[in-house]
Amino acid sequence: MISGLRTGLSRGVIELRQTLTTPVDLWTYLFPALILLGTIFFMRDADVPGTSFSLGASTLPGVLGMGLAFGGLMTVSQQLVVEREDGTLLRAKATPNGMSSYLLGKAVSVGGMTLVSLLLQLIPGALLVDGLHVGPLGWLTLVWLVPLAFLATMPIGAVLGSIFENPRNMAAAILPIFGLVAISGIFYPITSMPGWVQAIGQLFPMYWLGLGMRSVFLPDSMAAVELTHSWRHFETFGVLAVWVLLGLTLAPVVLRRMARRESGSAVAARRERAMATMGR
Repeated sequence: MISGLRTGLSRGVIELRQTLTTPVDLWTYLFPALILLGTIFFMRDADVPGTSFSLGASTLPGVLGMGLAFGGLMTVSQQLVVEREDGTLLRAKATPNGMSSYLLGKAVSVGGMTLVSLLLQLIPGALLVDGLHVGPLGWLTLVWLVPLAFLATMPIGAVLGSIFENPRNMAAAILPIFGLVAISGIFYPITSMPGWVQAIGQLFPMYWLGLGMRSVFLPDSMAAVELTHSWRHFETFGVLAVWVLLGLTLAPVVLRRMARRESGSAVAARRERAMATMGR
């Protein structure tokens, strides 16, 4: 067990270091950050409806919450699908405690790069807009919100990655995730949306992570434009905790079934299909 933990942590640190020193990998994190910062820049002079507070400043914390969700949902699922196709997962399965150390390493590397991406957006974003501030309660909120963000989204991302065998089919999972962004109040207050849309948005972690990050960085007066006119910390913790329990219950079952199906012939068959697709 201890050996598996040590191997997983070492694997995660190595992957994180490789990502930080590989220009192409860094660009995959930097490019979305630049796009989102450009969006914040063009929103900085608009105001949140009913207030004189900058819409750009109000949007930036929500974007940070969205980034935490994307790291767990999209990055984990995409990497799992790719490494399933190239045989990395099969090699991990063949070693003692291989799957456990693989998943731990993935949590370390993806979590680390998600935090790096968050800083890439937060530091220049704070220079573009005015009104952001983190008080003592905000720091305390970050202490439980960020770990819950990873625990609530990474297992679900692993489940999604287990479902799809072909990276080219990931659009079936990515498009609904972008749909959730649209109804989660990330770029525009959810209070301006129809009630049934608000209800759907509140079922998923995306809305609550955006709300939690807004509670960290925005003044308390901005809670007036949220649902129930409060930051709803207890509800945020509760909904994310439910997703943690759901993910940690579902993910091990799905991953074990996926690992049992992995074999040299299955990897070879996927490679042949990929080559046939590229040759068309």
